Amino acid sequence: MTEKLLISLTVNGRTHDDLVIESRHTLVDVLRHQIGLTGTHVGCEHGVCGACTVLLDGAPVRACLVFAAQAEGRDVRTVESLASDGEMNDLQRAFSAHHGLQCGFCTPGFLMLAEGFLAERPDATREEIREVVSSNLCRCTGYQTIVDAIEDCARAREESR
Repeated sequence: MTEKLLISLTVNGRTHDDLVIESRHTLVDVLRHQIGLTGTHVGCEHGVCGACTVLLDGAPVRACLVFAAQAEGRDVRTVESLASDGEMNDLQRAFSAHHGLQCGFCTPGFLMLAEGFLAERPDATREEIREVVSSNLCRCTGYQTIVDAIEDCARAREESR
């Protein structure tokens, strides 16, 4: 018999109480199937591709490698947290302007990776951005446009300070 747990998760500033999960459920499973936030994609389920990247207490993590129970009492942010009132945030607009996506499957993971990275390193160099994005996989863009978008967003944020 599978052990059931009752947990509460705070996702995108909203508390989700009374989530009944199995102890083996990953964060990505609970986000998608119980909370209904399908922007976090499931790719490899081994932590390699980065499609499931979310922010956990501000740091990028692979949601397929985190048990949902481990996220209890912590702040989880998904790609749905970026837009406000139906308007894309600056990072999303930069991805669009620089054509930093094609099929879009990997895009939520790249956005969350970049959002967490830029919060920590707002003055990142192009080489640092390139190094960070190399941890996620994209089969369509060749990464150049993703790096361009993140660099552009970083510079715009720096100028607005």
